[in-house]
Amino acid sequence: MKERCMESTNQHRHPPERSQRDVASGMTRSLLPTKKKIIVVTGIQAAGKSTISHLLAQRFVRGVHVEADLLQHMIVSGSQGVQEPGPLTGEEARQYRLRLKHMCLLGKSFLEAGFTVVLDDILTGEEWPEVQMYLQGISYVLIVLAPRVEVVVQIRDKNRAKRPLGEAWAFYLDQVLRTTMLSAGHWIDTSEQTPDETVDQILRFLWPEQEI
Repeated sequence: MKERCMESTNQHRHPPERSQRDVASGMTRSLLPTKKKIIVVTGIQAAGKSTISHLLAQRFVRGVHVEADLLQHMIVSGSQGVQEPGPLTGEEARQYRLRLKHMCLLGKSFLEAGFTVVLDDILTGEEWPEVQMYLQGISYVLIVLAPRVEVVVQIRDKNRAKRPLGEAWAFYLDQVLRTTMLSAGHWIDTSEQTPDETVDQILRFLWPEQEI
């Protein structure tokens, strides 16, 4: 059975040079020329966003992965994350929108410096227009990773180092995404795909003329 897409169990450690993940991700492949574009990757918790975004950025001669979770962890005192399934309010919402803003600002800065940029966070229909506003005037595309929620709950979420909200959060986010974002971006069901297969599919969608 194919290894299904999973986010790293340790999202906050910088990947070592020429790690096993780097080798498995296709570092031996011919790298693609840099594209002046921002690729925004979203999906529910444990959908594979960080792993796939990292591998996707690696496929370019000059690629950057901006992971919004790492921006949240830059708040070393007073960080306020999600406490329970449901719309964000108060300080949770303020910090979440702050990290979205700085994710986009970092992405634009790297794009201007000549990199292909992959941004990674959980986005719903409420926040997506805000992200579009921050990215106004530049070339960007939205990729929605949409594995079946039961796959995330039964196979992926149980293997993660942390399960902040677990099953309830997964079902809530899946419902919100499919309700508010179904007409936005390019959706990919990654339930039966390896990370590299998903990356290949994204690249074929974005640049069908490019040999992948």
